[in-house]
Amino acid sequence: MMMRRGDVPWGRGGGPRSEPPPADDAPAWIGGALPDAWFQGPADVTIDRDEILIVGRLHPPQVADDATDADRAAAEQGRIAGFRETTRDQRIGIAQQLERRYRRKVSWGVLVGDTRELFTTHSAPVMTRLRQSERQVLDTLVDSGVARSRSEALAWCVALVGQHADTWLTELREAMQSVDELRRRGPAV
Repeated sequence: MMMRRGDVPWGRGGGPRSEPPPADDAPAWIGGALPDAWFQGPADVTIDRDEILIVGRLHPPQVADDATDADRAAAEQGRIAGFRETTRDQRIGIAQQLERRYRRKVSWGVLVGDTRELFTTHSAPVMTRLRQSERQVLDTLVDSGVARSRSEALAWCVALVGQHADTWLTELREAMQSVDELRRRGPAV
């Protein structure tokens, strides 16, 4: 069997697994599918090979002028809980359509005031090989109680690198988008 670039040798069913279809039009599709009343403005859509994450800003709850920070936080949590419950069936329907169309899991989240909450997020397994010195870093994090397992320690490391290298990673993603655009405009072979 001939493998194409991007194919993974063994998928979930033991056979070959190819990359999901492009999702360049997913933000526009999602914008058309979401009810206008749900969010203040368009939702933020983040897409990778495994997941489409949709995060929208909710209308803020009304609180008294003399409300404490704790009262505001509680009101924001109440707004999030209400949104999550009242939109559940519709969100599931939209997610099912997206999953069929783009072959990716769909996750949801909201912002309200200073509160950001993600729900129904997808955790994708990632295989890697590490040398002893690299495994020792993970084991130190586990032994110190920072993480419960090597898997959690690796996720912690990736998150930490992401925080500290955000500017560099943003530039790298932009450069990759430019390369993809140049490939699309290139001659067909």
